[in-house]
Amino acid sequence: MSEDDAMTNLRVQEYLDEVSNLNLPISKSQWYNIDVASLLADCKVVGHDIDESTGASLIFLEKSVLLCCCHSGKMHHYPKHLLHCFVDDKRDSHDSPDGVIFKAELFSISPSNEQLCWEETCHSEIQIPMIQNKVSRWLSWLNS
Repeated sequence: MSEDDAMTNLRVQEYLDEVSNLNLPISKSQWYNIDVASLLADCKVVGHDIDESTGASLIFLEKSVLLCCCHSGKMHHYPKHLLHCFVDDKRDSHDSPDGVIFKAELFSISPSNEQLCWEETCHSEIQIPMIQNKVSRWLSWLNS
């Protein structure tokens, strides 16, 4: 096994471990551990993000991302060249009706029924460094 293969296996295992820590029903956990894991067997995983509130996840591959929606049982694939990052810093304005002071989006320019819109928002300045870290990883991946 090459060093790249070992690193990919490690990233897949880290992803599956993080998913297993979610409070998901057994059927959704099995979907991740069987269906998604088998799909990732020969893919070079670069990283991942997980939305703990929904159980959805975003898997970064070399030239694309895979959005996994466990509640619908669907996986959506988006080529890297169709993705963009948007950051909205509202700390200085006090007109945010929903209380969001910082927001980051990774989104696709694709047909409306197949668009990616992966959002990270925060209502407290304490959360901003965590989101900035994620945005840094997204931009690093987008520019690689």
